[in-house]
Amino acid sequence: MSLFDTRVPAVLLRIDRNPFHHGTLGAVRSLGRAGVEVHVIADSTGSPVSRSRFVRQMHPPPPPGAPAADIAVALRRIAARVARPAVLIPMDDASAVAVSRLRAELAPSYLLPATPGPLAERVADKAELAALCASVDVPHPLTLIPDSPADAAAAAWHLGLPVVAKWSRPWLLPTGSGLRSTVLLRSAQEAGELYRRSAEAGSRLLLQAFLPPEPDGDRFCHGYADRSGTVRGGGAGVKLQSWPRGAGLTAVGRWTPDPAVQTLAQRLTAELGYRGIFDLDFRRGPDGHPHLLDFNPRPGAQFRLFCDTAELDVVRALHLDLTHRPLPDGVPRSGREFVVENYAPLTALRRAPDGREPAWYAADDRRPGLAMWGWWARHVSRRVLERLRGLYAPPGERAGARVVRQGSAPDLTGLTDDEKASSR
Repeated sequence: MSLFDTRVPAVLLRIDRNPFHHGTLGAVRSLGRAGVEVHVIADSTGSPVSRSRFVRQMHPPPPPGAPAADIAVALRRIAARVARPAVLIPMDDASAVAVSRLRAELAPSYLLPATPGPLAERVADKAELAALCASVDVPHPLTLIPDSPADAAAAAWHLGLPVVAKWSRPWLLPTGSGLRSTVLLRSAQEAGELYRRSAEAGSRLLLQAFLPPEPDGDRFCHGYADRSGTVRGGGAGVKLQSWPRGAGLTAVGRWTPDPAVQTLAQRLTAELGYRGIFDLDFRRGPDGHPHLLDFNPRPGAQFRLFCDTAELDVVRALHLDLTHRPLPDGVPRSGREFVVENYAPLTALRRAPDGREPAWYAADDRRPGLAMWGWWARHVSRRVLERLRGLYAPPGERAGARVVRQGSAPDLTGLTDDEKASSR
């Protein structure tokens, strides 16, 4: 007999247009293998996720930047098609924030964690997160919020260059603007110039002390805070490889228990009263302690790393808990690895003594992996052609292109995996 109430389907929501979001595929497979009917609200154009045999149906998403009312209309329309209450799982920050705002309105059709009020929106907001960390005494990089270009320049000098600049609500950044959620600034002048684009960005600019990267210093912690507040279905890991190298998303990660990180996660979620799935990013500070960089109120892209001996992960924990089913007790698979094959192909070919979960390949679901390589080849070819056109463009056009690339440089600190993927 299945542990799961398979009468209750799952609906995955992703507004972000990133076609290579392997976290969505991981959630589809995890629930589908458990016998749960899975619906996906996401852009299926060029997405390998749509090829999975575990997807019951793909549904078109609201456009990026859609108001909450439009998202509610789309979700109600799909609820009518599903025709019974479903577990709703946001897969990106924009979706998580929208669902948080619409919780009361969606409750008759969807099962959702009882996160209090606007808490999901507050932890996703990078300026609010700094204040929340201060209120519960969780280490966080020193953060300043300027109120003018001159104040931004002064704040950069005060924090010490280079300095990290973040837009507090990155899901509001307009497509095609050249703005990135996080950049590393090397002069006070850059800070002032970036502040002048605040109205275009749609949220506040904050400046943060730069924590230099160290070997094994980038940690992440995933979990599910259940109805009682107990954290289940996750663990702590270390980023072994990133893409792009040194400044990108997790290409290879390893399950590495870290009592300090896990204690911080449990204390933070408990003191805030948070309920639901979370993905926390940490970096070791100069004091030797982990500093929280990001709190993502939804599954992280590499959540399948933390699948224990009872086959429990965060999305399974969510479905079981919201359907009032007991959660099995498993043992952590310490040393287990997670690899994203298109970002770390050589690692994917090597043997992993303690086991490895590929992001795309699965013996029981081969089509997404095969489709990914075809679409990835076209994606890389298109990017190479764009670079070549930039090199051979007239001098005036090349100068303009350099300005955009400099302003869009990837950060070397706490950019979340989904933000990195969507900003390439």
